[in-house]
Amino acid sequence: MSALEQASDVYAAYIGLDVHKETIAVAVAECGRGAPEYDGPIAHTPQKVAKLIERLSARYGGERLLWVYEAGPCGYGLYRQIVTAGHACEVVAPSLIPVKAGERRKTDRRDALGLARLSRAGELTAVWVPPPEQEAIRDLTRAREDMKKLELKARQTLGAFLLRHGKVYGGKSRWTQEHYRWLETVTFDSPVQQIVLQEYLEAVLAAQRQVARLEQQMRSALPQWSLAPVVEGLMALRGISLVSAMTVLAELGDISRFDSPRQLMAYLGLVPSEHSSGPRRRPGAITKTGNGHVRRILTESSWNDRFPARKTRVIQQRAEKTSVTVQAIAWEAQKRLCGRYQHLLRAGKVKQQVTTAVGRELAGFIWAIACEVMGKPHGSRATT
Repeated sequence: MSALEQASDVYAAYIGLDVHKETIAVAVAECGRGAPEYDGPIAHTPQKVAKLIERLSARYGGERLLWVYEAGPCGYGLYRQIVTAGHACEVVAPSLIPVKAGERRKTDRRDALGLARLSRAGELTAVWVPPPEQEAIRDLTRAREDMKKLELKARQTLGAFLLRHGKVYGGKSRWTQEHYRWLETVTFDSPVQQIVLQEYLEAVLAAQRQVARLEQQMRSALPQWSLAPVVEGLMALRGISLVSAMTVLAELGDISRFDSPRQLMAYLGLVPSEHSSGPRRRPGAITKTGNGHVRRILTESSWNDRFPARKTRVIQQRAEKTSVTVQAIAWEAQKRLCGRYQHLLRAGKVKQQVTTAVGRELAGFIWAIACEVMGKPHGSRATT
């Protein structure tokens, strides 16, 4: 059931859950204006949760209840158990929960009561809960991202060690075959330092092998994924590789569920913030309230648009796997974004601002391609 359908329902009671690794604090708010009731804590186990669902369901004559808890490290297992039991459940965004300005006390009891009260008032914002298949691909792409961070950290550590001892590579690019051959020639007078160099180098190579294994696993998992056609469609865009496309879709799921590209841009935190009062309008930096993984992918991909629009051999080979309409959208995106990059640069904007603005518009074209592949209507201009 969608969030819109849930919002139109009337529930017998609203159950607020403050979820932790070992315990769950439970509060109940019945329909009307009465104060919520604290039901007490329970152990965070499937058996105890099942008993709680059965007890509260019996109290309200088997009518549907709305259960809410904050998104967090405990995942979506509780959500799936409640929905399987026939009740409605919402996982809400913690950053969008209303907080009283003068509130200085925070306990599990107060949090559960607050969730129940705000849920009854309709003041909570639910997040999208991925199905198990989607969550598995998300775990895979995030694991690859984590290993990539470890690789970059290992490279930085090795580079700092060499610089500290005056060992500077004179070639054009580091971490190429030529660079690794140079590393093999680096020697130290102290045998201990030679061992340190070798250990740092092994750490870099081990991290690279981990990243390579996970990327191979991503390629192997793609054909069985329901969103594989959308991945191929996004790869027709400049700067969107298989890893980038799978990461975007693993985080967002079915992008066509957004009603417009502007809604997607706002969801990703790519729209300007604003602090206006009276007749004066004061726009600020982007909100950064959305998914940081996708925002990073869009910003990195936007750097490719600093070059003139061009159908390279690699882009064309990827685009040939898609429909004519998708190819047309991808080419229109490349012309638009490359021109937009140069226009903003000539206007005096710094490169970071330019890539952010271009990444925002790239999100619109991603939305248009996703809608096209999924067979849903979309406008002629992805950025409007």
